[in-house]
Amino acid sequence: MVPAARAAALTEPPIPKRALMRDPLLLTPGPATTDIAVKAAMLRDWGSWDDDFRAVTAEIRRRLRAILGPAGTDYECVPMQGSGSFVVEAMLGTLVPPDGKALVLMNGAYGKRITRTLQVMGRPPVVLDKGDYLPPTPAEVDTLLAADPAITHVVVVHCETSSGILNPVEAIARVVAGHGRRLLIDAMSSFGALDLDPARIPFDAVVASANKCLEGVPGFGWALVRRDVLEAAAGNAHSLSLDLADQWRHMEATGQWRFTPPTHVVVALRAALDAYEAEGGLPARGARYEANRAALVEAMAGIGIRPFLEPDVMSPIIVTFRCPDDPAFDFPAFYEAVKRRGFVLYPGKLTEAETFRVGCIGQVWPADMRAAVAAVAEACAEMGVSLP
Repeated sequence: MVPAARAAALTEPPIPKRALMRDPLLLTPGPATTDIAVKAAMLRDWGSWDDDFRAVTAEIRRRLRAILGPAGTDYECVPMQGSGSFVVEAMLGTLVPPDGKALVLMNGAYGKRITRTLQVMGRPPVVLDKGDYLPPTPAEVDTLLAADPAITHVVVVHCETSSGILNPVEAIARVVAGHGRRLLIDAMSSFGALDLDPARIPFDAVVASANKCLEGVPGFGWALVRRDVLEAAAGNAHSLSLDLADQWRHMEATGQWRFTPPTHVVVALRAALDAYEAEGGLPARGARYEANRAALVEAMAGIGIRPFLEPDVMSPIIVTFRCPDDPAFDFPAFYEAVKRRGFVLYPGKLTEAETFRVGCIGQVWPADMRAAVAAVAEACAEMGVSLP
């Protein structure tokens, strides 16, 4: 049940506004369907060295840091050009020194990507591999840290969108802090909707990107890094372009990005932050996504399709469903049939089971989730797939 105080967050926009959204709704873990104001913000051209654009950069850095809450004053916001993986690599390469050793808590494709990134940069990690659907436990992390004092950092994906699993970062953070090690969080698919208050969750850095829960468009991400940690990281980076410490120093000195920024995308995020704050910020955005997930799971159960994960580890960001057990089911044909009905889904990304995924983020509401499930049922009927 969504608290009454958050009910306003679930009010769907007026029909004329939704009528402008003629493209299929993106029910993916990002890019997400965006508000018309976010699209409109990209209609103006900006000079990357101009004072107006410098002011936009300073504003979004301040507003992104504020999402962490009062304890966020100890952190610096460092934007970085590129996809989410670019800023994850920037975090790893800047904050894990060449002689450091990272423990990667892996239970999906993005944990695997973090592992591969560390290997490519010559900083081989220790890996706790939990497979497709189990979260790492604090006890397991405690055991590994106690056994290996050479581990300097622990890296965890908050919401692993391969399966939609939500990892227990708060409990893990307490264990990591208790051992005097440093925690790095990939919050690409959770930042802005799920709480990461540093007053409760001690971490050195968290990274996210514009095109997820803040409902901007792809093109850049950012790292929120403890100021003292960032200052101490000078000289660590394996890459000129992905050096967070150098990017930060340059922005502090000049107000500019070191290299050409994605100007339209940056300004679009400012519009997205306006909508985010008008909706009620993190509590309201999270409540809407939770309501979307509840409507989706309930409607899918009504047609006989069950989620892959147990409810206690299921995130409100994206839900993985088992494909119908019928030889007539073919995902590419299913995808196209659902898309013709106005919804873009995501294929599965698991090794253990045949699955597909439905995202709950972006400019979508519970009614959209129920309509998407109706489209799924129609697509299955069109294909001759029998649903239980």
